Amino acid sequence: MSTSPLPTVGSASAPLTGRVAVVTGASSGIGAATARALADGGARVALLARRADRLSSLAESLGEDRAVAVAADVTDSASLAAAASTVADRFGRVDLVVANAGVMLPAPFEPDAFAEQERMVDLNVVGLLRTIHAFLPSLREVAADGGAADVVTISSVAAHQRFEGYAVYSATKAAVTMLAASLRAEVGPAGVRVTNVEPGLVASELTEHVTHDGQRSALEEWRSAVPPIEAEHVGELLAYVVSRPPHVNVPHLIVQPTVQG
Repeated sequence: MSTSPLPTVGSASAPLTGRVAVVTGASSGIGAATARALADGGARVALLARRADRLSSLAESLGEDRAVAVAADVTDSASLAAAASTVADRFGRVDLVVANAGVMLPAPFEPDAFAEQERMVDLNVVGLLRTIHAFLPSLREVAADGGAADVVTISSVAAHQRFEGYAVYSATKAAVTMLAASLRAEVGPAGVRVTNVEPGLVASELTEHVTHDGQRSALEEWRSAVPPIEAEHVGELLAYVVSRPPHVNVPHLIVQPTVQG
């Protein structure tokens, strides 16, 4: 494992120069958009997701000096450990983690929905825990040496709003929001920043995974009434937040379409 020097002070056009980022769920949506924004800001970015072909395409578009594709599954601790080793060998110490991987599978609370409910808990909550455990030691080291170190968690406005059929999804996102707040209290004094982001309606593949016909139709109607924001809007915002001086933390953000209310 190589040890990278502390991030250099970036220019106004590349404020993330010298930083090493990991983005999970980087094959599409908010993850891919955030990876692009971080790379545009000067960071070197490790792209983590299960779909290796999409990761390779994105890494190629960003340039091999700025991005590396690492096929990994956040529901598998061994896979994440291997990914962490690969990133360390390629770029050095990780100082920025965007834990974006997640799934939304709304459905009525019925017995045949249990498998999908279990999947949401394992990916949205336990997968987040695995991600933090895999990379937090590196973040602590960087912070101890006086560098900027960030964990960014992706929750949802569903963490504190009620939607029919979203009981388990909302519960997982409420867990993400609370986990981020409590983690911040633990690692913030040591210099590791934690930012939790709660997006509203965002144009992404998240809705394509919905299998319940009624919930899919309701979601499509809602998206017609409230046009979603683009994933790029979220990615650009996150890149700005983590480019602040190390002693400045933005703990919590909600970003959504203006007409969503």
